[in-house]
Amino acid sequence: MFRPLPFFIGLRYTRAKRRNLFVSFISLTSIIGLALGVLVMIVVLSVMNGFDREMRDRVLGMVPHATLESGQPLPDWQRIATQVAENPQVLATAPFTQMQGLLTNKGQVQKVLINAIDPREEHKVSIIGNFFLKDQGSLAALKPGEFGITIGDLAAKKLGLALGDKVTFVAPEVAVTPAGMFPRMKRFTVVGIFHVGAGEIDGHVAMAHVQDAGRLLRLKPGEVQGIRLKLRDLFEAPRVAWELSQSLREENFYARDWTATHGNLYQAIRMEKAMIGLLLLLIVAVAAFNIVSTLVMVVTDKQSDIAILRTLGATPRQIMLTFMVQGTVIGVVGTLVGGVLGVLAALNVSAAIKWLEGVLGMQFLNAEVYFIDYLPSQVQVEDVVLVCAAALLLSFFATLYPARRAARTQPAEALRYE
Repeated sequence: MFRPLPFFIGLRYTRAKRRNLFVSFISLTSIIGLALGVLVMIVVLSVMNGFDREMRDRVLGMVPHATLESGQPLPDWQRIATQVAENPQVLATAPFTQMQGLLTNKGQVQKVLINAIDPREEHKVSIIGNFFLKDQGSLAALKPGEFGITIGDLAAKKLGLALGDKVTFVAPEVAVTPAGMFPRMKRFTVVGIFHVGAGEIDGHVAMAHVQDAGRLLRLKPGEVQGIRLKLRDLFEAPRVAWELSQSLREENFYARDWTATHGNLYQAIRMEKAMIGLLLLLIVAVAAFNIVSTLVMVVTDKQSDIAILRTLGATPRQIMLTFMVQGTVIGVVGTLVGGVLGVLAALNVSAAIKWLEGVLGMQFLNAEVYFIDYLPSQVQVEDVVLVCAAALLLSFFATLYPARRAARTQPAEALRYE
């Protein structure tokens, strides 16, 4: 089968054993370095994609995409919900009342935000019901008048609570009695324990029935503080929230969306992915630079061969293409090896880290510090293609200088001392 001369000789040079073993070693390290650079980039970008996914699907699945509140309690939230649902971006609504305070048990204290909800409506706007521990209750256990409460496993562990235990909620208010002023307190029964994997939620968020919270806050029957919204596109939340607040301006409603509470964290993850990707690209660039040094040494090692090819009629362009083929083959092999190993590593990095945590007896991601307690990973085809394309492009550019140097070789000078 006919093959162009530069392609044929370039492949022969790639496979052939060299007189200079150091050149062979440098060539091998170029392939290994490029493969490692591609592997690390794919794994790290996949981990950042995993954090991005967990932030969107898990954490932002717990918090409302937007909320509507007024300066006064809402006596007829159903009417407002019906009006809001006319917006095509609104998928579901649910009432809520919030209370901040402390949970205390056996001398232990934990600050908490109680989201008082209607269990019949909450599943429409939140996925918290999917994260209750096995045989540890559910949202359905929150019944009006029973003052039940569901808490995260981190809060339960700190307070020493189990299903069915009593816990005291202390509100940041005082009640005036004939005996003096005392903080407002209420005993709740733990009816559910959940584990989301986000320390902020598992340690500091609890849920109670909206009617029980209304009684504790001395609201009239049926009154709530506001309405939680689930939107079709959570990234449209700022615009939709503003539109809804404008449509309800006469009733003194104001809107908030998730970007006010979690937007900075989400943007930080997106920015970190871009910055880390750029920094890791430098690793690939260094590996590509090794191709330059490899080909320069090969050109020096093959001076006599180049001179003979020139005397046999090979043009400078053919000589240049020969060494470009050799360098490109090194780049292709390194990129393919790194790409395959990178995808395999990214698909198994979560399990590997979990196994390593078990072996070492330590946790790399503490839920009290990070918003999740495990290392997620999500391989995206476009990232793999982009990384491999960047590696191949850098490898190609790395061949230009050595190939041009080989093309300028003068046969008479190269053969003078042979």
